[in-house]
Amino acid sequence: MQLATFIELSKEQILAEAVAYARTIVSLKDEEEVVLRNHLPKVLAAIAADLRTPQSRTESIEKSHGIPLAMIGHEETAAETHGLMRARSGLHIEQVVAEYRALRSCVLRLWSEAETSSPGPDTVRDVGRFNEAIDQALAESVRVYAAEVERWRQIFLGVIGHDLRTPLNAVSLTAEFLTRVAPKELALPTERLKRSVSRMASLLDSLLEYNRAGLGGGMTIERLPVDLAVVCGEEVELQRDAFPGTRIELMVRGDTGGEFDGSRVREALGNLVTNAVKHGLPAEPVAVRLEGDESSVRLAVENAAAGSISSSEMELLFEPLRRGAVQRLGSDRSHLGLGLFIVRQIARAHGGEVSGHCESRKVRFTVTLPKGAPTARGSNEL
Repeated sequence: MQLATFIELSKEQILAEAVAYARTIVSLKDEEEVVLRNHLPKVLAAIAADLRTPQSRTESIEKSHGIPLAMIGHEETAAETHGLMRARSGLHIEQVVAEYRALRSCVLRLWSEAETSSPGPDTVRDVGRFNEAIDQALAESVRVYAAEVERWRQIFLGVIGHDLRTPLNAVSLTAEFLTRVAPKELALPTERLKRSVSRMASLLDSLLEYNRAGLGGGMTIERLPVDLAVVCGEEVELQRDAFPGTRIELMVRGDTGGEFDGSRVREALGNLVTNAVKHGLPAEPVAVRLEGDESSVRLAVENAAAGSISSSEMELLFEPLRRGAVQRLGSDRSHLGLGLFIVRQIARAHGGEVSGHCESRKVRFTVTLPKGAPTARGSNEL
């Protein structure tokens, strides 16, 4: 008997075993059978239909490489809906994968037990096509599951970042009040409190920017005529005050005027300098170079490092909530790992880019910004 026919005729027996396995999962053990079956009947129907569909060698290879055969804009598949529902039921990704593993084993075991004839070429073909179909369904479920989990993670981070604002503002106002009325012996701890509040506000800003980008909102900028030499000069002075023990050098060359969001550029520079101070060698200076030509401005921040960073590790540093090689070089664990991610978002919102390079134990990040807006003037959102 062909495997597609067996699946269609034995669907209820297969589903009964699938439901029995689903009841062993803590998140599902008290659910009704309709929830446990979920979209598995349609998944089985789709697998049977796939087995009956002629498939060329090229199509088989493309499917194994994850290239979908369906056209863009197709309706959500049963496997995608199954993954979405399992995510909303609170299952872990390992449990979703285990469901498919159990389903695969169940179908092949029941089919082999029902077969009376010796396996032939068609049997081998059916098993191969069945495994392809199961893998395709699993990939669809996992993709949608991961997207749903990430969506709720972003919502959670957004709620946390928003709700922390109120108590933080109360602490900030209290610190300002103490600055005015506290006796001199409390001046130092009061100033330390203000700096801590400022640091917390900065962390929340970074968290909310990451959250907004993760939810597809992008980053909004407002382009205005500005000379980045002035903007960056002001930020470097601020960073010198923040890190009095580090020598921060600023070198400017060429025409650095253009249409930029000066506040965002300052934010990017502040993140780069802070990153350089925290992860660079304390006795070595941080070099800030600003260079402009007719079409763009390049902003580079360089620091000496205790070790080297490979190109693959360098790229990971731009990923949010990742520290990669920097952590191994003795980094501060108290930050969120969002600084370089925010820098990249700012650069891309301007139509530019940021790159990192490490050579001879010198780490350099370079932001390239076009002088003019890639679209209309004013507010841009990418």
